[in-house]
Amino acid sequence: MNEINFEIEKDNLYREESITDLKVGSIRRLVPIKADGSDDTGRTEMFMGSTQLMSPEGPVPLSAPLEGNSFEEAMDAFPAAMKQALEKLVEEAQRMQQQMQQKDESRIIVPGRDM
Repeated sequence: MNEINFEIEKDNLYREESITDLKVGSIRRLVPIKADGSDDTGRTEMFMGSTQLMSPEGPVPLSAPLEGNSFEEAMDAFPAAMKQALEKLVEEAQRMQQQMQQKDESRIIVPGRDM
């Protein structure tokens, strides 16, 4: 426990703003700031998009960084970024399903033994 570093990186601070349309998703705007709280114009803003898809098991969160140098560009990038995040999620789920099937298929069944 004593080896955990809880020190804030004073040269990597961001002010976070959350913008949503209350329908499709939200965009987090991360504005670089200095340790005194003033804007750090030497670094660029970052944008993160997020949304949820409903599944039979409940909501599935999706998030991805959004390319763009302005909020408007980030909004334009949102649909493609969410589609790409969904494709990655589906690929990961399929890969995990294949691994589980391979694990099940590789079991050695010995007659007379309970599994």
